[in-house]
Amino acid sequence: MGTATENRLAGRLQGFLRGTKKNYSAGHERPLGGYLAAMAGFGVYTAAWATVVRLRGRPLPDRPAPWDVALTAVAAFRLSRLLSKAAVTSPLRAPFTKYVGPQGPAELQEEAQAGDGKDTVGELVTCPFCTSVWVVSTLTAGQLLWPQATRTAMGALAALAGADALQLTYAALVDKTEGE
Repeated sequence: MGTATENRLAGRLQGFLRGTKKNYSAGHERPLGGYLAAMAGFGVYTAAWATVVRLRGRPLPDRPAPWDVALTAVAAFRLSRLLSKAAVTSPLRAPFTKYVGPQGPAELQEEAQAGDGKDTVGELVTCPFCTSVWVVSTLTAGQLLWPQATRTAMGALAALAGADALQLTYAALVDKTEGE
């Protein structure tokens, strides 16, 4: 196989990818290459956790306990919103985002910066749904490797989610009684 054959194959692949991006995007700018890199990064991240779990010889449960699923869901919800929306964590997102304005109690609306991969990372770090995929993977690995410490941290995050719900409920009740 010569270099000419490799160059032709590379050219065809580039053409295919450009055509796919053009056809998919329908005139909108969509960072498909960045999304592909993020998916590959997540695959590597998850494989690394799985490798560490295997090397440490930690047994896998037949199925997750319902309590662990519920605790992971609440903890992941709270941590994902903390990382992707909270004003206090905005310095972590700032290299990849632009401030737009407030969005709900103690949360911000931000937009991803354009170009150089910042658009993909910006979308990832401002989307609680996207962030939660990474958080759930991390919490699951933590439960397998350090179950007591991870469940303690998840319990704290669940308590924070409960406290937030109570704060919002209280504020709504105050607003309602003041409006009467």
